[in-house]
Amino acid sequence: MKPKVVLTHWVHPEIIELLSASADVIPNTTRETLPRSEVIARAKDADALMAFMPDSIDSAFLEECPKLRVIGAALKGYDNFDVNACTRHGVWLTIVPDLLTIPTAELTIGLLLGLTRHMLEGDRQIRSGHFQGWRPTLYGSGLTGKTLGIIGMGAVGRAIAQRLAGFEMNLLYCDPIPLNAEQEKAWHVQRVTLDELLEKCDYVVPMVPMAAETLHLIDATALAKMKTGSYLINACRGSVVDENAVIAALASGKLAGYAADVFEMEEWIRADRPQAIPKALLDNTAQTFFTPHLGSAVKEVRLEIERQAAMNIIQALAGEEPMGAINQPYPGVKAA
Repeated sequence: MKPKVVLTHWVHPEIIELLSASADVIPNTTRETLPRSEVIARAKDADALMAFMPDSIDSAFLEECPKLRVIGAALKGYDNFDVNACTRHGVWLTIVPDLLTIPTAELTIGLLLGLTRHMLEGDRQIRSGHFQGWRPTLYGSGLTGKTLGIIGMGAVGRAIAQRLAGFEMNLLYCDPIPLNAEQEKAWHVQRVTLDELLEKCDYVVPMVPMAAETLHLIDATALAKMKTGSYLINACRGSVVDENAVIAALASGKLAGYAADVFEMEEWIRADRPQAIPKALLDNTAQTFFTPHLGSAVKEVRLEIERQAAMNIIQALAGEEPMGAINQPYPGVKAA
């Protein structure tokens, strides 16, 4: 009998075909997230699981699915997955670490431009049927000569800096690990402390992973240090920003605008996560610009992410060490 592979979310047909050559595939044919109970019901006798960002894998899940040998996660950030539990249960946990960088950087810059140049408001004005030609309205904030700060100079932070280097901006960054002198010169960036960055920048872009120390990194205290009339753009993790503090900063004028591709309600690892985006943010159409977690939503990129996740599953089921493994299951447990 072929091993059974459960896909928790929709994937391209090519990926189902790839997996079907060596496994019985149970797909999710909808574009929706299945309830956890339904995923467990499908995976109870499965050998492999392809998982995505909305999934949360812990010891309780693994105990319900004792045959699992590999979880091929089609993602980079894996804080919703208990790595130690996977290791204890003899399950490979694999990720796709390096395909989200460029599309996320591109989207971040799109959010920056869309927010500061009032593009959504302009679109709504055109569609209202009342547009009769140019008027002196919707004056925004340009990028040339302005100062932008990137908090966290990992792969995505560096990609943003590279792409903004041609905009004739002043670029600052803060990170425990400095760039080398050649990178700082090529990208026209200067390393500063977090407080300096917040105080000096017209635009602030956090680009850090979700961790205990980054939860609400941008809170009321941090926002108070920012320049009055500055902008905040969040395309890393929703809980890096305190959305209620942002609401207050927008109301007071401390922030001129807030753009986001990620939201606190998506942070499934948080037991206290909000269940929805605050209504005050959604209602504030004049100062906000939102996209529905589109960071990696480029067709070619998503297809390749799924392909690499599938290859990790195929390798593990063949008894090989999968290329994207981030753990080493206890030897001899559930060997193929």
